[in-house]
Amino acid sequence: MAYNHKKIEKKWQDYWQDNKIFRADDHSKKPKYYVLDMFPYPSGAGLHVGHPLGYIATDIVARYKRHKGYNVLHPMGWDAFGLPAEQYAIKTGTHPSVTTKNNIKNFRRQINMLGFSYDWDREINTTDTNYVKWTQWIFLQLYKKGLAYEAEVPVNWCPELKAVLANEEVVDGKSEIGGHPVIRVPMRQWMLKITKYADSLLDGLDDLDWPHSVKELQRNWIGRSTGANVQFHIPSINKKLSVFTTRPDTLFGATYMVMAPEHPWVKDLVTNDQKSVVHEYIDIASKKSDLDRTDLNKEKTGVYLGANAINPVNGKEIPIWISDYVIMSYGTGAIMAV
Repeated sequence: MAYNHKKIEKKWQDYWQDNKIFRADDHSKKPKYYVLDMFPYPSGAGLHVGHPLGYIATDIVARYKRHKGYNVLHPMGWDAFGLPAEQYAIKTGTHPSVTTKNNIKNFRRQINMLGFSYDWDREINTTDTNYVKWTQWIFLQLYKKGLAYEAEVPVNWCPELKAVLANEEVVDGKSEIGGHPVIRVPMRQWMLKITKYADSLLDGLDDLDWPHSVKELQRNWIGRSTGANVQFHIPSINKKLSVFTTRPDTLFGATYMVMAPEHPWVKDLVTNDQKSVVHEYIDIASKKSDLDRTDLNKEKTGVYLGANAINPVNGKEIPIWISDYVIMSYGTGAIMAV
């Protein structure tokens, strides 16, 4: 007898849904276990193979823990804000809430066909006003604790999309969506002091039952460095440029300094005979994302500003350059080089 998957699977999927088989009990005496997936963006294209690739693994864990006697919370939701919905609305004149609602309906249908054991009573939609209220509440708590602040920092700005883009959304100087030009410009925006928790995050990795390779990726991402800040005097503007180094013992060998092209002191340091090449270089660098600029496989480039700094340990003058591999948002936006 052939296995009629369409009939049999639908029968049991309907049974699971009608009887809330996978609902987490709020007042259970069982030990709790939380299995959280990354919420998908509900695009018009529906699910792709990458979605079930991750969801199957987490569903196996959720089902296994239920059989082991745990009260498992395994929710699903929708990361529904985004440029695709906004751009579709602009092009078609359809309100984003309409297309998002239809896309979510399709996503939910497809996910249910795959037979995942989600607790649909806890479904989340990031565009829901009830959900937004709590994201605003969380922000206020961060602000009250001094963890949210305003700062002017370089961002990837797309004039056509009228939006700031993540590094991953910029490909060869253009937006991933639409292929519009993207430039690096300083912009005042809200920042979160996640670095305040760097030490506790690193220490907490020791207690996690994760593969060693994954924990190493986390350690490298957090990137704790131990070193010293060194002050280099710049005679032409009578200021001291701070540089962080993990190797202060190499100070005697420092032969030049490099600043980020967007460093605020560049305009004061560049000499008249270097202005044209420096401005041209800054313009080129402004069209690159941080990922492009820090790509280790790319050839390093730079331009001399025409100004020098004083090495604090031997009093020698060393030239100051700008180069796009130095990022203003990392460290002090300047480095010394041996």
